[in-house]
Amino acid sequence: MSGAVLYNYDLDIDCYTVRMIAGCLGIALDLRQVDLYPGHKHLSPKMRALSPQGRLPVLVEDALVLTQPLAIILHLAETRCPDHPLLPQDAITGARMLDWMTFAAREMGVAAEARATAMLDAPGDLAALKDRAKRAFRLLDDHLTLQGFDGLGFVAGPEVTLADLMLFAPFALSRDFGLDHDAFPALRLWARRVRATPGFSTMPGIPDER
Repeated sequence: MSGAVLYNYDLDIDCYTVRMIAGCLGIALDLRQVDLYPGHKHLSPKMRALSPQGRLPVLVEDALVLTQPLAIILHLAETRCPDHPLLPQDAITGARMLDWMTFAAREMGVAAEARATAMLDAPGDLAALKDRAKRAFRLLDDHLTLQGFDGLGFVAGPEVTLADLMLFAPFALSRDFGLDHDAFPALRLWARRVRATPGFSTMPGIPDER
């Protein structure tokens, strides 16, 4: 297996999430920078050949090309470090992790859209996107509150998993499109716990929750 190449834009939520999780897993990535904004190079013929939908990140490993963060993260974890603590070994916790990773890819994706609209001149109804993001954060905040009642600090159980890391950036960077973190106390406490994950790395715009 050759090295994994990641086509990346440093300020993109999904790119950051993949980079950060790879760091937590101890996986080195060969980063290839793509000028998403203002250059829009992710829409170039070269990048369209890799990612027809024109999205980043893109992982290339030998003949394998992956364009969805969930697939990239699971592939890296399962093929490079299947025994890592971030990847639960029991089926129940693993299923819960996958459930929340899917939530991150679907419901939380609206936060990335809202941020791109607010910061990167992407098309979109910012007010509507912001409202949808607030609803998704409320669901996650309520879940973490209930987890806390049972003495569980993370979304799938007592220990941090890939799901927590995948959910982190959409909330942490939501101030970029005008959301007040004070409305989500359980999420703020959880974000502090996630930041303590060994190998965790940050990026511009991520607050140090107190």
